[in-house]
Amino acid sequence: MDVRYYETDLMGIVHHSNYIRYMECGRHDMLVQFGIPIWEIERQGVMAPIVSVESKYLRPARMGDRLKVVTMVDSIPTAKLFIRNEIYNQKGELLNTGKVTLGFIDSETRRPVRAPRSVIEALEAHFK
Repeated sequence: MDVRYYETDLMGIVHHSNYIRYMECGRHDMLVQFGIPIWEIERQGVMAPIVSVESKYLRPARMGDRLKVVTMVDSIPTAKLFIRNEIYNQKGELLNTGKVTLGFIDSETRRPVRAPRSVIEALEAHFK
C-alpha cells in the first residue's frame, strides 16, 4: 500500500495513528484469504470487537513509501484471537510491529462467546 499525503504530517512522516489503520487492512486481507471475512463472521451472529492494540514504532514511514503489512496468527482462538503485524517499507526495513486482540461477542446480547467454529476451522487449515 502506498503512503498517501493525508496520512503524513508537515515533515512528510506518517502520523502514528495510521499504523492502526494499516494493521486493520492487513487483518482484513488475512481474514478474506482464510475464507472468513469479518462480514461472514457477523452473518453468523458474532461480532469481533478489538479488545487491545499495541503498536511499536521502530522507524518512520514517509511520503512516497510503499508499505507491506505482514499479518500473522500464532494460535487457534478460543475466546480471543491474537494477531501480530509487521510493517515494512519498500527497502524491506521493519518500521512497525503491532499486536491486536479481537474478542468475540454475540451480536444480539453483546455477551462474550467462543470463537465461531468457522473461524477455528479456517485457522486450523492454515496451520496444517
